[in-house]
Amino acid sequence: METITYTQVQEVVKRLPTKKLPIAYSLLVDLANKEVDMLSPQLDFMLLPLSDRRRIMAQQAEKMVDYYEQTSDERQDLQAGEFIDEY
Repeated sequence: METITYTQVQEVVKRLPTKKLPIAYSLLVDLANKEVDMLSPQLDFMLLPLSDRRRIMAQQAEKMVDYYEQTSDERQDLQAGEFIDEY
């Protein structure tokens, strides 16, 4: 991710319409008050090396295969039949 400077942030804030300033201020205050710089789980995942991401996704795929095999009868029952709404 590109490094952003205070000056760049200030320039963006200067371009905001006045009515959007409270939203921007609230967002910046929330970010400043966070004790831990937490990234989203998705971003954490994307920052992993490709080999680690592939390994994790392979493990998740294996779990899903097991899940879908265990629930195949139930899923087929739900997917079978007519699509009629009865009110």
